[in-house]
Amino acid sequence: MRYHILTTDYDGTIAENEHVSEATLAALVRLKATGRYLILVTGRELDQLQAILPEYTIFDLIVAENGALIYHPATLKKILLGERPPQSFIQALKDKGIPLSIGEVIVATWEPHQDLVLETIKAAGLEYQVIFNKGAIMILPPGVNKATGLHRALRELNLSEHNTVAVGDAENDNAMLQAAECAVAVNNALPQLKANADWVTDSQRGEGVSELIRGIIQDDLASLDSKLLRHYLGIGQNANGSPFAISPYGNNILLSGTSGCGKTTLAAAFIGKLIDRKYQFCLIDPEGDYQDLAGAITVGDSSQPPLIDHVVKVLSQTDENAIVCFLSIPLSDRPAYFKKLRIALTELRKNTGHPHFIIIDEAHHVLPKENTISFNDFPEDFTNIFAITTQPDLLCHDLLKRVDMVLAMGDLPGQTLAVFAGVTGVDITLPNLTEFKKRDALVWQKGTNSISVIKSSEPSQFLMRHKRKYASGDMYSNSFYFTGPSHHLNLKANNLMIFIQMAAGIDDETWLYHLHRHDYSKWFRNSVKDPKLSLRSEAIENNEPSAALSRKEIFSLILNRYTLPA
Repeated sequence: MRYHILTTDYDGTIAENEHVSEATLAALVRLKATGRYLILVTGRELDQLQAILPEYTIFDLIVAENGALIYHPATLKKILLGERPPQSFIQALKDKGIPLSIGEVIVATWEPHQDLVLETIKAAGLEYQVIFNKGAIMILPPGVNKATGLHRALRELNLSEHNTVAVGDAENDNAMLQAAECAVAVNNALPQLKANADWVTDSQRGEGVSELIRGIIQDDLASLDSKLLRHYLGIGQNANGSPFAISPYGNNILLSGTSGCGKTTLAAAFIGKLIDRKYQFCLIDPEGDYQDLAGAITVGDSSQPPLIDHVVKVLSQTDENAIVCFLSIPLSDRPAYFKKLRIALTELRKNTGHPHFIIIDEAHHVLPKENTISFNDFPEDFTNIFAITTQPDLLCHDLLKRVDMVLAMGDLPGQTLAVFAGVTGVDITLPNLTEFKKRDALVWQKGTNSISVIKSSEPSQFLMRHKRKYASGDMYSNSFYFTGPSHHLNLKANNLMIFIQMAAGIDDETWLYHLHRHDYSKWFRNSVKDPKLSLRSEAIENNEPSAALSRKEIFSLILNRYTLPA
């Protein structure tokens, strides 16, 4: 379910002449029976609203005074998002004969008193804003509006704007509508609000809201997705230079390609978009590659397995992202552990709508092809998965059959798609690729069964792949071997920390032999796959310093770029 919350204005939206019809109330009850939340956001003061709407307890939260006051009908709790202007300012307005309505934070009047209000604010030297609403003039603290009030209300419920539909009719509703994932204007709304909305109902006021509710219950407003382009996530450029963007909802995406082909760059660009747009994600990190990623909390490390309850606790906070590090979980135990985690995340999604994406790096570690359908037991709405692997046929086939988009990279992207087609039974016509560069991706989309080539975007932050393995793991055949000029040695350094330990103990002749051959920079570039470390080491090699100085400088480069093992 995409939309867990309906937030609505009162006057002119669910209400006509201050009254909500029985039919509109019944529609609101039907929506709430589906497990969704109702939030009322109004410019009215709370006591005014309660007097004209006895059924106000149908709402989970009420945002009154144009965003300045949050009210919990179930607990009677109030939260103020600002302070009322000083009494001296209010008295100055009264002295000018301006009729006032005074709330707990808001001070309101009506046109044509706006000029006097602005003069009084200026004379008092106060930093207050004036908001207009169909003849009403609302004086509020800076930064307080329906969007900020809605934001605080959603956080009270651990919910997100990305799972929210907002509906309104007037000027002061615009901020709220633009903050929500789906902005709806009832047919009687002001022209400017209609122009900014994602959808305009055919009917007016309460009947329009009832029309909206029918759409939410019927198909979760799936038919409107193509109108929500403002939320699409750009991850590259098409051949003609236009942006390539994907919907933030309803897709299972497979990113596949050989090592070093640019998968990490594309994945980092995608993650950066999620962070920028505040879509919550849970990233499964089998090899500890993402522990330095800004904008997320890491659970688990190389010595402590991640606790599922801790992951859920982090993700229950709408504004937090989680990286779940599987380093300390044995390979054979990872599929079973992921299944438990996936069940917990599915339950959290069912109740809140987030995390919005589950990103699975090295997905074959947790969803191997050996897994049976009964083992995985994926729910029907198991969507918004971004799985990364080297080869599609390493993944469980049940997941592959749920994939809506494939991003194939590397030297043989056509072969990657052919393998995917063979496993899933999808008929894919492969193009003749005359030119395919690193960072290019061959894209297949299920909805249109179409294929295109894109160039992936640059990420906002780069990731150093396999950093933990290079620092303290086992690089196997990519290890460095100290042999010396006469090859009387055969000392294997299977990671960077062992390299430092061995290099500190070998004789100067052996160290300088490899230094002068540029063996260190070559190893950093070709095996550690760290071009920056390679370039800086090469500069040291070219300067031909003493054994002691070159050791010190290269060791310093390594330690500055890699975390020592705990």
